[in-house]
Parts: sequence; C-alpha cells; structure tokens
Amino acid sequence: MRYRLTFIAGLAFGYVLGTRAGRERYEKMKKSAQQVSQNPAVRNAAESAAQTGREFAGKAYHSVSVKVGERVGDKVPASVAERMRSLRERGQNGHDDWGTSNT
Repeated sequence: MRYRLTFIAGLAFGYVLGTRAGRERYEKMKKSAQQVSQNPAVRNAAESAAQTGREFAGKAYHSVSVKVGERVGDKVPASVAERMRSLRERGQNGHDDWGTSNT
C-alpha cells in the first residue's frame, strides 16, 4: 500500500510540474530528444549494441542447442518449439523483425 501511495504521489507531482512547464517546454524536450536520436554517433552506437546483442544471442543459442541437443525441444510445448522454428527461419533471410539488416 505504501508503494502505491508513493507512486500516486509521484504521478501527481509529475503532472503538476508538467502542466506548469506547459506545451512550450514539452516541444523543446521533444526537439532535443529527436536531435539526439538523429545524431550519427548515437545511431552508430545503437546499431553496434544491437549487432553485439544479436551475436551474443546467436552464440548462446548455438551453445544451448549443441550442448543440450534436442532435449530442449522435448521440454517445451510444441507451440513454443514451432514459434522458435519460424523465428529462426525468418531471421535467416538477412533481416530481423525490425526490418534492419543482420549483416
């Protein structure tokens, strides 16, 4: 209950501060966020992090599938195993679910 009251108080406090700042401040923060997201250094860092994540996920998948073999497939429901197969096949065409290149 204490956490719920703290959350509600924080929400109310944020609302009051936000309404006092007004639309002009909101637009200024939005413009700043867009400038940061469009910065080539930020975009390169994000793409690099995504690529590293894909590499580690691939290594982890390979490690589990090689060491454990088909036993993992036997432990999960058929619907989950089928979903994983379809995701794996979709990822082999060179693009991920976000439409970005895996290369």
